[in-house]
Amino acid sequence: MKILFLGCGTSTGVPVIGCRCQVCSSQDPKNWRLRASILVEHRGKKILIDTSTDLRIQALRHSLTRIDAVLYTHPHADHLHGIDELRVFNLIQKESIPCYGNRETIERIRSMFRYIFEEHEEEGWKPNLETFTIEGPFSIGDVPVEPIEVYHGSMKVLSFRIDGMAYVTDCNHIPEGSMERLKGLDLLILDALRHKPHKTHFNIEGALEIVKELRPSRTILTHLSHNLDYYATNRSLPPGVELAYDGMEISL
Repeated sequence: MKILFLGCGTSTGVPVIGCRCQVCSSQDPKNWRLRASILVEHRGKKILIDTSTDLRIQALRHSLTRIDAVLYTHPHADHLHGIDELRVFNLIQKESIPCYGNRETIERIRSMFRYIFEEHEEEGWKPNLETFTIEGPFSIGDVPVEPIEVYHGSMKVLSFRIDGMAYVTDCNHIPEGSMERLKGLDLLILDALRHKPHKTHFNIEGALEIVKELRPSRTILTHLSHNLDYYATNRSLPPGVELAYDGMEISL
């Protein structure tokens, strides 16, 4: 399995528009963060998790030419609003792209982006997508996907376990049953917005408490704000835990 971090930033991205803080002013690429999304390549399939607002530049930056399926964690704008960019992959692949999410996410997609799913002669070139509501574990080809519910404030969102890797973003609470399903991981990719507590995201301290309980072989923290300098934060983290950066590649 290969995991490519297309983006590791929070909803504003980093730099934040108009901000001149130390991180936003940094010239180091590891402090530049597009919106959070990863591409998982496994058993011949390329699976995108979330269509971030920055999908076009992410695809160009990494020469992406194929997406076999999209997994959606939840319907917030930074994880969804790049959906129209999928039409280019339809053109290349000459087939529809299956998109998976919980009921709220699929309903929001079909409502907010009605033009994709309705037939109108006046509509121009648009994505060719099939939507599927996730009810439990399923497979994309030979790739097993286990959806695991976590909480983003009061909102139920999905994290995803694929064999020994789990992607758990945009959350501040993991129920006990979900914690059990996240044990025994080779790689945990986990939300950690900043040092200061937040009402809908884990901060660094909260994320480390989850890591202490789950004890994955390796943890990479994502959905990072401009409050976290890449190098200074990494120096403060325990062994086996590190910040993500855009373009980071992991092989399992």
